[in-house]
Amino acid sequence: MDFSFAEATAFVGSLVWPMMRIGAMLMAMPVIGTRLVPTRAKIIITLVLSAMVLPLLPELPRVEALSIEGFFISAQQILIGLSMGFTLQLVFGALMIAGESIAMTMGLGFASMVDPTNGVSVPVVSQLFIIVGTLLFLSLGGHLTLIQLVVSSFETLPISATGVGRDGFWALFAWGSQMFIGALWVAIPALISMLVITLSMGVMTRAAPQLNIFSVGFPVTMFMGFVILILVMPGFLPRFNQMMLQAMQLSQSMVTP
Repeated sequence: MDFSFAEATAFVGSLVWPMMRIGAMLMAMPVIGTRLVPTRAKIIITLVLSAMVLPLLPELPRVEALSIEGFFISAQQILIGLSMGFTLQLVFGALMIAGESIAMTMGLGFASMVDPTNGVSVPVVSQLFIIVGTLLFLSLGGHLTLIQLVVSSFETLPISATGVGRDGFWALFAWGSQMFIGALWVAIPALISMLVITLSMGVMTRAAPQLNIFSVGFPVTMFMGFVILILVMPGFLPRFNQMMLQAMQLSQSMVTP
């Protein structure tokens, strides 16, 4: 059997282009894309998913993988995968901002630890929110839903030189503001409660000036902060679920022309 160079490069492209989209999504998505998952495991997952998707792909463009047009196709596949995974990273960014805001108000802003998933120092409340969010993400099947979205994206947005349009990228940039809105949405019950406690301590200090606010107010604020965290945690699931749903809908809209 004789194969020309164009046919050989087209065959290589049919294998590499799906791997680029799936691999970029896995590198950018939460949990699997973190430093805790070894690179070899990510490569193996990418190969397995690409092999399963390959028979379901529509007709691929007859373009040489090493040509300029093939380069643009490869770049588009990487951008599509990164965009789909980055939307969910914004949800976990909202949890980090919410935890940092609560930690600052309850006096735990100085207590920080290294986040093993990102390799940066975050307050302990942010680390608590990230751990709870990761467990909820896995228990709700968020990783499976995202993999299903990237597999179905090959039908709604086939492999070609035209990928995510300008409107899709603008929608992703605009959704970045939802990270701060979601953080406020998660932290607002605790922030309002801590504000009331802080005002109460101020009134108490005004009524009894001889009372040392630094020796009394700090332990009271921290203790009440832990109590408030216990009370507001049951409302964490619906808020997190709503943000995940919005992120999934944005990912689907970007790959739907």
